[in-house]
Amino acid sequence: MPVYVDDSQINFGRMVMCHMLADTRAELDAMADKIGLDRRHIQRPGSIHEHYDVCRAYRKRAVAAGAVEINWRDVYTILRARKAALFDRPETTARP
Repeated sequence: MPVYVDDSQINFGRMVMCHMLADTRAELDAMADKIGLDRRHIQRPGSIHEHYDVCRAYRKRAVAAGAVEINWRDVYTILRARKAALFDRPETTARP
């Protein structure tokens, strides 16, 4: 399962940020470790919106390490899938 970086360009003063997200927290943290990003910078941990905000330099590192580049609109698709998976409950069968 891949790690993703979007193409958003959120300005924070002189720094331009984007989002790095993954299908699981383990994958996300593994990529953070691989590119030298401190895990304490996780955003919204434990929620369906869990991600890291990364600057351009870290985005380049993530892509070089195998992250998949996505459009900022794709983030919403991923978040909708996370939400659906969270509320997807298998049907229960009636017991005799």
